[in-house]
Amino acid sequence: MRVTSDLLVPASELTWRFSRSSGPGGQGVNTADSRVELLWAPAASPSVAALPEPLRERLLERLHGRLVGDAVVVVASEHRAQLRNRTAARERLAQILREALAPPPRKRRATRPTRGSVERRLGAKKNRSDIKAGRSGDHRRSGA
Repeated sequence: MRVTSDLLVPASELTWRFSRSSGPGGQGVNTADSRVELLWAPAASPSVAALPEPLRERLLERLHGRLVGDAVVVVASEHRAQLRNRTAARERLAQILREALAPPPRKRRATRPTRGSVERRLGAKKNRSDIKAGRSGDHRRSGA
């Protein structure tokens, strides 16, 4: 399974489990094992070991929260056919790995609000304060 140009996960590293799926299926719903669980252990994977060090660290760090035991588990049961669920699970795992390998977003550069925007904000606050003071009969703020 090709994930990116750097990462290729061979089928031998993937573990599949099947069970009965809830949801639609007609007469075959109680006999067909169409629910699919795909398990992949990144720490034990030779394909991850072949990655450059920064990519390997980023992948393992970002997948840490998704690990069940030592494996990433993807479940697919939205289709009636096991084959379609297998394809969906493979695509979902590939997407998870692509997101984990993606470079971090650029840091936000701190900026200051413009003088005009600060003045508009303070003017709007003063106006709102005057409106509310007028509602309560509290005329101390009106300047009289």
